[in-house]
Amino acid sequence: QVQLVESGGGLVQAGGSLRLSCAASGRTFSSYAMGWFRQAPGKEREFVSAISSNGITTYYVDSVKGRFTISRDNAKNTMYLQMNSLKPEDTAVYYCAQRGGASAGTRSRNYDYWGQGTQVTVSS
Repeated sequence: QVQLVESGGGLVQAGGSLRLSCAASGRTFSSYAMGWFRQAPGKEREFVSAISSNGITTYYVDSVKGRFTISRDNAKNTMYLQMNSLKPEDTAVYYCAQRGGASAGTRSRNYDYWGQGTQVTVSS
């Protein structure tokens, strides 16, 4: 059915920037909300950001507000996460996910499909 493929992860220094991309296929991308989650070693998967199907509504976990920006290009079936002012605490595997409806949400249980993840490592 749905395939989600992340890209753009890598190693950066603290204060640097990365832009993650998530390419989607398999169903009408513009009909579904999307989200980014991350998981650091030994920690539970954490919500990072979400965006409604039309891109109007966005949510962010407090720790990334003002530094990360979520966006989507429905014509390209792609979601993005622009990450600026990166901190070592941002180090994690980042996953994109597609929700079961149009409204953005923060709970992983409400997301139907997941990508394989991309590693983001921030050095100090």
